[in-house]
Amino acid sequence: MDFSGFNSRDFDVFQVPGLEPRMEMLIERVRPKLEALGTELAPYLTELCGEEMFVHVAKHARRTVNPPIDTWVAWGSSKRGYKALPHFEVGMFDTHVFVIFAVIYESPNKITFAEALERELDEVRRNLPGEFYWSMDHMDPQGTFHKDMKSEDYDKIITKLKTVKKAEVMCGLRIERDDPLAADGEQLLKTIRSTFKTLLPLYRMSF
Repeated sequence: MDFSGFNSRDFDVFQVPGLEPRMEMLIERVRPKLEALGTELAPYLTELCGEEMFVHVAKHARRTVNPPIDTWVAWGSSKRGYKALPHFEVGMFDTHVFVIFAVIYESPNKITFAEALERELDEVRRNLPGEFYWSMDHMDPQGTFHKDMKSEDYDKIITKLKTVKKAEVMCGLRIERDDPLAADGEQLLKTIRSTFKTLLPLYRMSF
């Protein structure tokens, strides 16, 4: 299928009560769009990163009780999985779409990224758009806008990544559900591509 963007019915999937009913709606409505997005953007990311990037669509297979509050497609440099590697994601909560670079708690690259961020912080602060956001919890849909980040906020990220086993970091763009861009497949694809290009230096810093 051609990627058509995300509409209000897609976001409303996360308000369906119960694990099985929500998963049924997610598989029916949202997952095909994530799969289309993954296929569409894999060649672009492969060229951008200079290595083959594989598509991984969230399956939520470990869930037995609580229904998912978000879902996503990820691209990483291993066919076997992405969680242990720095990677890119596009996903959604019921409030917004997110387009991010991530190093999550399962990745040993956290320390590499923290040390690089410490060295190159001035350049990172200067070059990222103010409307991008940083987060240290992939289950928290909020985060802090880049323009609002203080030196102590970066210090916290760097220290936690170095010292806390479960630490993780994400950076990227959020697009609110009522923003017309979210439902415009062609324009959203352009925005995702440009966002990933802007985030590429962070990805490279993590190796």
